[in-house]
Amino acid sequence: MEKEENKSRNIGIKITPPKETCNDKNCPLHGKLPVRGQIINGVVSSKKMQSSILVKKEYMNYVPKYERYEKRTSSYAAHCPPCLKLKVGDRVRIAECRPLSKTISFVAIEKL
Repeated sequence: MEKEENKSRNIGIKITPPKETCNDKNCPLHGKLPVRGQIINGVVSSKKMQSSILVKKEYMNYVPKYERYEKRTSSYAAHCPPCLKLKVGDRVRIAECRPLSKTISFVAIEKL
């Protein structure tokens, strides 16, 4: 009976749930927020917002003129549930959800 011990919801994605629980209604594991769409791995670059984080993702872009790759970054604003205890520099997995505010349409689901 894993569900009774852990008390986390099945969100349809294979992740290791956190040991702690929270009362956040926008937590996909302990609240009622459904996740869908993209799943992105990145690094937490800022935690200055209240219960939100900025996640940077690096990727390589091919430039045909020079026949080389360049490094680019994208940043995503994501909701941070209190049960994950994230800090700046942590590798994290975020998943798309419904818009929670003007800029936030992702939620952190796992600390890698």
